[in-house]
Amino acid sequence: MSRIGKQPIPIPTGIKVEIQGTHVTVLGGKGTLERDIRPEIDVNEQDNMLICTPKGTSKKVMALWGMTRSLINNMIVGVHQGFAKKLMVEGVGYRANINAQTLTLNVGYSNGVEFILPEGITATVDKDNSINIQGIDKELVGLTAAQIRDIRKPEPYKGKGIRYFDEHIVRKVGKAGGKK
Repeated sequence: MSRIGKQPIPIPTGIKVEIQGTHVTVLGGKGTLERDIRPEIDVNEQDNMLICTPKGTSKKVMALWGMTRSLINNMIVGVHQGFAKKLMVEGVGYRANINAQTLTLNVGYSNGVEFILPEGITATVDKDNSINIQGIDKELVGLTAAQIRDIRKPEPYKGKGIRYFDEHIVRKVGKAGGKK
């Protein structure tokens, strides 16, 4: 039995959840999120809680049960609090600038790399070259952060590149030099 799927999802005050068949819409102070869920899972609202129940007992349905519960919970948390990821730009001469919805990165290439932020994502750049990515869709925030990191992944010798704030880069030893 799914340990995650059987947990009820609390609905905070100010959040409105609409369920129409397999379509779930969550409205909150930060915005609106919609998602179609699998027909193998029923979602019902009881006493300011959402309860997900599977329609079968197969291994696939049990896996979908926990995943569906997590997706709906992330929608509720997103419109209530939002999600954020923080990236660090490290390296001599490496910097990031934001202009409207365009993030410009100077990370060692001959020209700056321009990254257009998707709709629903906002970003800020601090003085210490950290990029804060925020949004209500957890999946989109994580995907955007991963795409920005892929522009210049951190290298293991000097640690230059774009990394997550809490990411630890395992450093390698450089050349040892010639023996005499």
